[in-house]
Amino acid sequence: MIRVLLVDDQALIRGGFRALLDAEDDIAVVGEAADGREGVALARAHLPDVALVDVQMPGMDGIEATRRIAADPGLAGVHVVILTNYGFDEYVFDALRAGATGFLVKDVEPADLLHAVRVAARGDALLAPSITRRLIASYVARPPRPAPGADGAELTGREREVVALVARGLSNDEIADRLVISPLTAKTHVSRALAKLGLRDRVQLVVFAYETGLVAPGG
Repeated sequence: MIRVLLVDDQALIRGGFRALLDAEDDIAVVGEAADGREGVALARAHLPDVALVDVQMPGMDGIEATRRIAADPGLAGVHVVILTNYGFDEYVFDALRAGATGFLVKDVEPADLLHAVRVAARGDALLAPSITRRLIASYVARPPRPAPGADGAELTGREREVVALVARGLSNDEIADRLVISPLTAKTHVSRALAKLGLRDRVQLVVFAYETGLVAPGG
Protein backbone atom coordinates (compact mmCIF):
# COMPACT_ATOMS: atom_id res chain seq x y z
CA MET A 1 0.00 0.00 0.00
CA ILE A 2 1.35 3.43 -1.00
CA ARG A 3 0.77 5.94 1.80
CA VAL A 4 0.18 9.52 0.68
CA LEU A 5 0.14 12.82 2.59
CA LEU A 6 -1.65 15.84 1.08
CA VAL A 7 -0.32 19.30 1.96
CA ASP A 8 -2.31 22.15 0.38
CA ASP A 9 -4.14 25.16 1.79
CA GLN A 10 -7.07 24.62 -0.59
CA ALA A 11 -9.54 22.13 0.89
CA LEU A 12 -11.12 21.57 -2.51
CA ILE A 13 -7.81 20.45 -4.01
CA ARG A 14 -7.14 18.12 -1.09
CA GLY A 15 -10.64 16.68 -1.30
CA GLY A 16 -10.38 16.01 -5.02
CA PHE A 17 -7.00 14.36 -4.74
CA ARG A 18 -8.12 12.27 -1.76
CA ALA A 19 -11.18 10.99 -3.61
CA LEU A 20 -9.08 9.99 -6.60
CA LEU A 21 -6.26 8.38 -4.63
CA ASP A 22 -8.41 6.53 -2.09
CA ALA A 23 -10.34 4.91 -4.94
CA GLU A 24 -7.20 2.95 -5.86
CA ASP A 25 -6.56 -0.45 -4.27
CA ASP A 26 -2.85 0.22 -3.76
CA ILE A 27 -2.97 3.86 -2.52
CA ALA A 28 -4.24 5.35 0.74
CA VAL A 29 -4.25 8.98 1.92
CA VAL A 30 -2.97 8.95 5.51
CA GLY A 31 -3.29 12.65 6.30
CA GLU A 32 -4.10 16.17 5.14
CA ALA A 33 -2.41 19.44 6.09
CA ALA A 34 -3.31 23.03 5.24
CA ASP A 35 0.21 24.46 5.56
CA GLY A 36 3.84 23.42 5.50
CA ARG A 37 4.38 23.33 9.25
CA GLU A 38 1.46 20.96 9.76
CA GLY A 39 2.64 18.97 6.75
CA VAL A 40 6.09 18.38 8.27
CA ALA A 41 4.49 17.34 11.57
CA LEU A 42 2.17 14.88 9.84
CA ALA A 43 5.05 13.51 7.77
CA ARG A 44 6.85 12.69 11.01
CA ALA A 45 3.70 11.20 12.53
CA HIS A 46 2.59 9.05 9.58
CA LEU A 47 5.81 8.43 7.57
CA PRO A 48 4.07 8.49 4.19
CA ASP A 49 5.74 7.15 1.07
CA VAL A 50 4.74 10.26 -0.91
CA ALA A 51 3.92 13.81 0.19
CA LEU A 52 2.08 15.96 -2.36
CA VAL A 53 3.03 19.49 -1.29
CA ASP A 54 1.74 22.81 -2.63
CA VAL A 55 4.41 25.42 -3.34
CA GLN A 56 2.62 28.53 -2.08
CA MET A 57 0.84 28.32 1.26
CA PRO A 58 0.35 30.72 4.17
CA GLY A 59 2.80 30.35 7.03
CA MET A 60 5.44 27.81 6.06
CA ASP A 61 5.46 27.38 2.28
CA GLY A 62 6.08 24.19 0.35
CA ILE A 63 9.74 24.94 -0.29
CA GLU A 64 10.61 25.21 3.40
CA ALA A 65 8.47 22.17 4.18
CA THR A 66 10.32 20.21 1.50
CA ARG A 67 13.68 21.35 2.84
CA ARG A 68 12.80 20.21 6.36
CA ILE A 69 11.48 16.85 5.22
CA ALA A 70 14.53 16.21 3.03
CA ALA A 71 16.91 17.20 5.84
CA ASP A 72 15.32 14.91 8.44
CA PRO A 73 17.04 11.48 8.49
CA GLY A 74 13.89 9.99 9.97
CA LEU A 75 11.97 11.00 6.85
CA ALA A 76 14.40 9.57 4.31
CA GLY A 77 11.64 7.38 2.89
CA VAL A 78 9.27 10.31 2.27
CA HIS A 79 9.32 11.44 -1.36
CA VAL A 80 8.05 14.99 -1.87
CA VAL A 81 6.20 15.87 -5.06
CA ILE A 82 5.56 19.59 -5.47
CA LEU A 83 2.17 20.86 -6.64
CA THR A 84 1.98 24.13 -8.56
CA ASN A 85 -0.61 26.15 -10.45
CA TYR A 86 1.91 27.68 -12.80
CA GLY A 87 3.85 24.95 -14.53
CA PHE A 88 7.61 25.30 -14.22
CA ASP A 89 8.59 28.43 -12.28
CA GLU A 90 11.25 29.72 -9.90
CA TYR A 91 9.40 28.29 -6.92
CA VAL A 92 9.56 24.82 -8.38
CA PHE A 93 13.26 25.11 -9.15
CA ASP A 94 13.93 26.13 -5.56
CA ALA A 95 11.86 23.19 -4.34
CA LEU A 96 13.80 20.75 -6.49
CA ARG A 97 17.03 22.07 -5.02
CA ALA A 98 15.49 21.71 -1.56
CA GLY A 99 15.05 17.98 -2.13
CA ALA A 100 11.76 17.42 -3.94
CA THR A 101 11.46 14.29 -6.06
CA GLY A 102 9.57 16.17 -8.77
CA PHE A 103 6.53 18.25 -9.41
CA LEU A 104 3.04 18.26 -10.89
CA VAL A 105 0.73 20.97 -12.15
CA LYS A 106 -2.54 20.93 -10.18
CA ASP A 107 -4.66 20.42 -13.29
CA VAL A 108 -2.85 17.13 -13.99
CA GLU A 109 -4.94 14.41 -15.59
CA PRO A 110 -6.17 11.81 -13.05
CA ALA A 111 -4.26 8.97 -14.72
CA ASP A 112 -1.06 11.05 -14.69
CA LEU A 113 -1.49 11.84 -11.00
CA LEU A 114 -1.88 8.17 -10.13
CA HIS A 115 1.15 7.29 -12.25
CA ALA A 116 3.18 10.06 -10.61
CA VAL A 117 2.36 8.84 -7.10
CA ARG A 118 3.43 5.31 -7.98
CA VAL A 119 6.63 6.52 -9.63
CA ALA A 120 7.50 8.73 -6.66
CA ALA A 121 6.80 5.91 -4.21
CA ARG A 122 9.46 3.83 -5.97
CA GLY A 123 11.94 6.64 -5.40
CA ASP A 124 12.15 7.60 -9.07
CA ALA A 125 12.23 11.26 -10.06
CA LEU A 126 9.29 12.89 -11.79
CA LEU A 127 11.39 14.82 -14.25
CA ALA A 128 10.29 14.15 -17.82
CA PRO A 129 12.49 15.21 -20.73
CA SER A 130 10.11 18.09 -21.53
CA ILE A 131 10.48 19.40 -17.98
CA THR A 132 14.24 19.00 -18.14
CA ARG A 133 14.34 21.14 -21.28
CA ARG A 134 12.35 23.87 -19.52
CA LEU A 135 14.64 23.64 -16.53
CA ILE A 136 17.62 24.17 -18.79
CA ALA A 137 16.05 26.99 -20.78
CA SER A 138 14.74 28.93 -17.79
CA TYR A 139 17.34 28.55 -15.07
CA VAL A 140 20.52 26.65 -15.66
CA ALA A 141 21.61 28.94 -18.50
CA ARG A 142 23.04 31.06 -15.69
CA PRO A 143 26.81 30.79 -15.12
CA PRO A 144 27.68 27.48 -13.44
CA ARG A 145 27.90 27.54 -9.66
CA PRO A 146 29.92 24.74 -8.09
CA ALA A 147 27.90 22.81 -5.54
CA PRO A 148 29.36 22.93 -2.01
CA GLY A 149 31.69 20.02 -1.39
CA ALA A 150 31.29 18.35 -4.77
CA ASP A 151 32.57 19.06 -8.26
CA GLY A 152 32.24 15.68 -9.95
CA ALA A 153 35.96 14.90 -9.83
CA GLU A 154 35.24 11.70 -7.89
CA LEU A 155 33.16 10.26 -10.73
CA THR A 156 34.57 7.77 -13.21
CA GLY A 157 34.44 8.58 -16.91
CA ARG A 158 31.46 6.27 -17.44
CA GLU A 159 29.65 7.74 -14.45
CA ARG A 160 30.14 11.22 -15.88
CA GLU A 161 28.65 10.01 -19.16
CA VAL A 162 25.65 8.60 -17.34
CA VAL A 163 25.14 11.75 -15.27
CA ALA A 164 25.21 13.84 -18.45
CA LEU A 165 22.51 11.64 -19.99
CA VAL A 166 20.41 11.84 -16.83
CA ALA A 167 20.70 15.62 -17.10
CA ARG A 168 19.30 15.39 -20.63
CA GLY A 169 16.22 13.66 -19.24
CA LEU A 170 17.00 10.10 -20.34
CA SER A 171 15.60 7.16 -18.37
CA ASN A 172 17.73 4.21 -17.32
CA ASP A 173 16.45 2.20 -20.29
CA GLU A 174 17.31 5.04 -22.69
CA ILE A 175 20.76 5.43 -21.16
CA ALA A 176 21.30 1.70 -21.56
CA ASP A 177 20.38 1.90 -25.24
CA ARG A 178 22.64 4.90 -25.80
CA LEU A 179 25.67 3.35 -24.11
CA VAL A 180 24.96 -0.26 -25.16
CA ILE A 181 24.79 -1.53 -21.58
CA SER A 182 22.05 -3.23 -19.59
CA PRO A 183 19.38 -1.16 -17.77
CA LEU A 184 20.62 -2.67 -14.50
CA THR A 185 24.15 -1.45 -15.22
CA ALA A 186 22.81 2.01 -16.06
CA LYS A 187 20.87 2.06 -12.78
CA THR A 188 24.00 0.99 -10.91
CA HIS A 189 26.03 3.85 -12.43
CA VAL A 190 23.31 6.33 -11.43
CA SER A 191 23.19 4.95 -7.88
CA ARG A 192 26.98 5.14 -7.53
CA ALA A 193 27.06 8.71 -8.80
CA LEU A 194 24.36 9.70 -6.32
CA ALA A 195 26.27 8.05 -3.47
CA LYS A 196 29.60 9.65 -4.40
CA LEU A 197 28.07 13.11 -4.71
CA GLY A 198 25.88 12.78 -1.63
CA LEU A 199 22.73 13.57 -3.60
CA ARG A 200 19.20 12.39 -2.86
CA ASP A 201 17.80 11.50 -6.29
CA ARG A 202 17.92 12.05 -10.06
CA VAL A 203 16.39 15.52 -9.80
CA GLN A 204 19.26 16.75 -7.67
CA LEU A 205 21.64 15.00 -10.04
CA VAL A 206 20.23 17.05 -12.94
CA VAL A 207 20.60 20.29 -11.01
CA PHE A 208 24.15 19.33 -9.98
CA ALA A 209 25.15 18.53 -13.58
CA TYR A 210 24.16 21.95 -14.87
CA GLU A 211 25.21 24.04 -11.89
CA THR A 212 28.71 22.56 -11.93
CA GLY A 213 29.09 22.80 -15.70
CA LEU A 214 29.35 19.03 -16.17
CA VAL A 215 26.93 19.62 -19.03
CA ALA A 216 25.98 22.92 -20.63
CA PRO A 217 22.59 24.16 -21.86
CA GLY A 218 22.32 23.43 -25.55
CA GLY A 219 25.49 21.35 -25.49
